[in-house]
Amino acid sequence: MASAMACLVSTGTGAAFASAQTAGTMDTIALRTIAPGPNTARSILATSEPERTVPTVSLQQDWPSPVNDQEHRLFTLVDVLEYRPSTAKRESTSDYRWDIEGWYGGDYNRLWFKSEGQRDTAFKADYDVDFQLLYGRFIRKYYDIQVGGRVETQSFRGANVTRGQTVIGIEGLVPYNYDVEAALFIDLDGKVSGRLSLTKDFLLTQRLILQGRFETSAAVQRVERFTTGSGLNYLEFGMRLRYEIRREFAPYIGFSLDRSFGETATLVRQEGGDPSQIRLVTGLRAWF
Repeated sequence: MASAMACLVSTGTGAAFASAQTAGTMDTIALRTIAPGPNTARSILATSEPERTVPTVSLQQDWPSPVNDQEHRLFTLVDVLEYRPSTAKRESTSDYRWDIEGWYGGDYNRLWFKSEGQRDTAFKADYDVDFQLLYGRFIRKYYDIQVGGRVETQSFRGANVTRGQTVIGIEGLVPYNYDVEAALFIDLDGKVSGRLSLTKDFLLTQRLILQGRFETSAAVQRVERFTTGSGLNYLEFGMRLRYEIRREFAPYIGFSLDRSFGETATLVRQEGGDPSQIRLVTGLRAWF
């Protein structure tokens, strides 16, 4: 019985092998026969394939992270760097202004630095300069909360006054692409003031861009030595048309409308200044 089964299997295998050769297949048909036991005999018809070698991939400790989100970077934006020519006969000299900010850090934690100032012979002090050093923390998409210190200095008729303040602020991009910067200032005497600025770019062409700028400030208490009254202090509205020779380098021209209010306007008049001005500006915007 066992010999008969072996004969049948052998015959079937030979037929299958001949059929595979006739069909021109690339596979090799192999017969693997298992030696029959006392009561059984069986064979396996199998198609053999070339052996595939799977590379051994082990965890490499020195491989870089696939997402490089821990790198620290430095960014600086010179948003305003401008010259303001004299527009009135009583103005003996022309003025200038700057607004610079930047940060160093990663996506979540940053060290911010800001400097804003001007020489304005017709409005408030001759020189008004402030510098801020802040810690910024990413809190949600497009927004950073900032905490740190500020030093403000004003000069008028050769006399300088300086004060230090604590800063609590937020900066980000609100819907419709408005850049918003809001800050609360508290000095060592507990005097509280705040400032809000909004900017928006309108793309006229790929290189010609019109920037609108709005800024305002208010104070809770009156601080005469800094020409600041309680309530709304001033409003500034400006339009600047820039041409981006490169994205990082863009000269501009424009105008700025400045107006002080309430007690601040009264203090400006007492100092011989003009609480309302329209100034032509020409300057440069850059980032790196």
